[in-house]
Amino acid sequence: MSEALVATQAPEALAPGASGARQFWRRLRVQRAAAVAAGVVALLVLVALAAPLLTALEGQDPTTYHPALIDSARGGVPTGSLGGISADHWLGVEPQTGRDLFARLVYGARVSLGVAFAATVIQVLLGLVVGVTAALGGRWIDQLLSRITDIFVALPLMIMSLALLAIVPQSFPRPVLVTLVIGFISWGTIAKIVRAQTLTLKGLDYVAAARLSGWGAWRVARRELLPGLAAPVITYASILIPVNISVEAALSFLGVGVKPPTPSWGQMLTAADVWYQAAPQYLLLPAGALFVTVLAMTVLGDGVRTALDPRAASRLGVGTGRRRAAKPTATASATATATAKTTAPAKEESA
Repeated sequence: MSEALVATQAPEALAPGASGARQFWRRLRVQRAAAVAAGVVALLVLVALAAPLLTALEGQDPTTYHPALIDSARGGVPTGSLGGISADHWLGVEPQTGRDLFARLVYGARVSLGVAFAATVIQVLLGLVVGVTAALGGRWIDQLLSRITDIFVALPLMIMSLALLAIVPQSFPRPVLVTLVIGFISWGTIAKIVRAQTLTLKGLDYVAAARLSGWGAWRVARRELLPGLAAPVITYASILIPVNISVEAALSFLGVGVKPPTPSWGQMLTAADVWYQAAPQYLLLPAGALFVTVLAMTVLGDGVRTALDPRAASRLGVGTGRRRAAKPTATASATATATAKTTAPAKEESA
């Protein structure tokens, strides 16, 4: 019943899933910055997944010490030029320990990206469940869940994370713990977005028709509401990923995140802050990786938001159409002026 009602009222808005996906990718590819950012993100994910293969090609691993490559007389500075860069160590070695920097950098990408993506999934799932339940539940359920959401939104993420990570035993896997802490503290904002969007969708005719036809609340949510929530949820999730990368790096930098010998970009920055003069690559490599990753994720998130927003796509199309229509008009006016100038002397002579 609801499907027929929607097909009658807005046929252009009910493109099949495959067609909608093609439109999304087409709009995303048009944005050059977003396309480049997507390529960078794909490359980073590929490097993180292929970290064992890449380190095997180099012949190194992220935990083995190489004391022979450290100059103890100079305080642990790597021997050789450019921080010990050689055919065996592509990016040099770590000061004081001699661990391979390339291996630690690519394995650090696995930890940083893995924590960020996993924490984002937890945040999205919790936000969806709480937001939809609050919007579809009764008045008391809505009030209760809204107040709980307000509490989590008001919680200072860094302070709560520092407190929780400091009291958990060191035996608990640190990457998993950081993921759980970030995910279970920072879901409040997306829950408020989902609740507001669900309340808006509840007032549409096709959702009302589905409810009047006897469908249960969860069937209505699954069949009618979740497709409408996809765009705002995906948009906000693409913004959360770079935020979570920065949070993980900050927690590791403060010494309560990922612990050695597990590599992490934030942890590498923690140990590199005193080596920026003697071994600058030890600081610049993880800092550059974090900067490129967060920038690419942010640009890609903005591109996803634009591609999923039909109003933005419509504005782009209208502007392009106007510019294209303006060119023939200008050409036609120029041709008409030239023709008038040519025919004027002829008319005078005939007169």
